[in-house]
Amino acid sequence: MGMLIMKSIGGHLICCCVLLQVLVAGGESLEAPELKKNCTYVITIETTCTWGAETSNIVSLRFGDTNSNVILVRHLNSKHLRKVDPLEPEVLDDMPRKPFQACMVDQFEVTAPCVNSPICYLYLKLIGNDDWRPGFAQIQVLEGSHLNSDYFYFRRFVPRHVWHGSDVCDSEVTPFGLKKKRNVYVNNIP
Repeated sequence: MGMLIMKSIGGHLICCCVLLQVLVAGGESLEAPELKKNCTYVITIETTCTWGAETSNIVSLRFGDTNSNVILVRHLNSKHLRKVDPLEPEVLDDMPRKPFQACMVDQFEVTAPCVNSPICYLYLKLIGNDDWRPGFAQIQVLEGSHLNSDYFYFRRFVPRHVWHGSDVCDSEVTPFGLKKKRNVYVNNIP
């Protein structure tokens, strides 16, 4: 009878030790995850001087870095900050006005989670019936200029209702142009 009680106590003791270890190990993961810091992005977009280049449609923007950080800005029109001189970085007005007018450079300010590496892709989406012909787009990260994008050039009418832009992530500059890293997809269906 004494051995049976000892086995029972020993079994409970082992069970309690395992339970305690699980609780201690699990408690480490119960800490609040580190929240991602927000950054301020200044988005500069030029609309070309071509006849019919301006738009009053809704423009959305998607950009990111090589670490799969994606920033999506729906209704970029509502984030309008100011109009700047296309030839000099001088602010022409701080009054609210309609963005994406012909021969104008507009700046927008957006707060979103920070990217970890330089911005390497940018896509625009035009929703509506107007045409729009942007010239270039560039994104500056106020918290770190090393994260700024290069200029993304469009200089053509953007198709409606689809994402249109450039992705220079994982590319290499060669004498013949940009060389993209090839994605190989393997079909693993038996």
